[in-house]
Amino acid sequence: MSEESNDENKIEKITNEVDSNVDRESGEIPELGLSRRDFLKGASGVVAGSMIGGGMLIKGAPAIAAPESKTVDIGFIEDLSGNLAIYGLQKYHAAQLAVAEINQGLTLAGGPVGVGGFASMGQQAKKPPLVKLNPGSGEIETVDDGGDATESGILYGEADDILIDSGEKGLLGKEVNLMAPDGQSNNRLWQQLSRKLIQQDKVDVLVAGFTSAEREAIRPIVDRSKQLYFYTNQYEGGVADEFTFCTGAVCEQQVIPVVQYMVENYGPRGFTIAADYNFGQLTAAWVRAYTPLVGGEIVGEEFVPLSVSQFSQVISKVQSAKPDWVMTLLVGQNQSNYYPQAAAAGLKFPMASTINMAQGYEHLRFNTPSLARMHNAVNYMAEIPTARNKAFVKRFFKMFPKDPYLGQMAQNTYFSIHLYAKAVRLAGTTDQETVRKVLESGWVVEAPEGAVFLEPGTHHASHYIRMAKADEDHNISFVRDWPTIEAWWLQRLGVNLVRHPEHKQYTPQEDQFFPMLQKMASK
Repeated sequence: MSEESNDENKIEKITNEVDSNVDRESGEIPELGLSRRDFLKGASGVVAGSMIGGGMLIKGAPAIAAPESKTVDIGFIEDLSGNLAIYGLQKYHAAQLAVAEINQGLTLAGGPVGVGGFASMGQQAKKPPLVKLNPGSGEIETVDDGGDATESGILYGEADDILIDSGEKGLLGKEVNLMAPDGQSNNRLWQQLSRKLIQQDKVDVLVAGFTSAEREAIRPIVDRSKQLYFYTNQYEGGVADEFTFCTGAVCEQQVIPVVQYMVENYGPRGFTIAADYNFGQLTAAWVRAYTPLVGGEIVGEEFVPLSVSQFSQVISKVQSAKPDWVMTLLVGQNQSNYYPQAAAAGLKFPMASTINMAQGYEHLRFNTPSLARMHNAVNYMAEIPTARNKAFVKRFFKMFPKDPYLGQMAQNTYFSIHLYAKAVRLAGTTDQETVRKVLESGWVVEAPEGAVFLEPGTHHASHYIRMAKADEDHNISFVRDWPTIEAWWLQRLGVNLVRHPEHKQYTPQEDQFFPMLQKMASK
């Protein structure tokens, strides 16, 4: 008899037992307070859940031992509705692409050192190309190629073909299954969903979280359950947690490069506008601390709640301060309204960010020139004009032709799921502690952005950082590159999760270097 027939028999047996105790007029099961129809839905859920390692506990019903899962289950929570859905849908679709590729027998290249490249003499243009994304076709179109290739220099060639055969379809003979409830931009719901995925569905790995508030809402649950967890967002940094791997860029990789560029190219005086929660507060602290180190100063700061969508008072304060440039650390659809409002008010200050354009694709959503003169030190934007990224963008929009953009967090999610799959193959098991130790062995994955190294001791990643700049027509050029910037801050604090496991988030106030920089800024 097949397992499917066994499951059907189990449902029939439970249903028959319940039928004898049903109130025929109301259709309710007295001790459960359920209608027969609702119970049957729940009973079906037992079988469906058992196929993904889950189940449903019902008081008064006989317990059913769930069979060993036939799938490798990835728990995935993002905001598919609400204020943050503009990011969550991108990440969800990137996760679906990665899972589809893994089940097709494909993997990203990589290993202990990555595939590398080669340098050679060649001719190049004086300026970087100016490009734009056409989401409808999935093409990265060249607006200006930078001029004739008249400059001689060293040219570096990276591997173009990074999606290769894995040698198996799925993982360890099992199909990979994505379990993806909607976080609905509601932190309390996030906690409920994470408990269900971890405790009831018993997922093999959890990939979840856009905002730092969402991450911190579920991280205590992750730690109590010893759950392997990937947080794939760009964020303020500082999380040192033996069960958490942070694969997005952090402040030392983005804030310092963009602040240095703005001071060197536009002047010393900066003004910060930031979302009023831990991401905005802590990232602003980095801006405040490192601007003096590169010869600048922050002449004003404004912290804005996530619910705010009207910025007239903030714009007035920026105008009064007369900065040389403005750092915008704004999050969500509400706060992105700052840009068209600032443009309508006549603000033409050069802007810097660690999130805008790369995540919320404001340069495509808003009329020109709202994002003109915006700069962002990014590890990824869809417009990166390399062969490996063009191929990735093409694959993504072939699968999701109606999507408006493919952003930084989506790419991070994509390569992180592939990285997890590589670790499972090497471990030969989905046992979470074993997979975690493999991830701590020092791995490079060839991502669309470039080579990404997962640092064992801090569970953070090095990234290829590019300075993206939007022109008056919102076309993008990458005006400076840093091929590898490490996530070095936790290393400097002495964090080594391999030898000394911990579960906390460090802040700049705990680093004696930051008060020293603050004293320098006040002189």
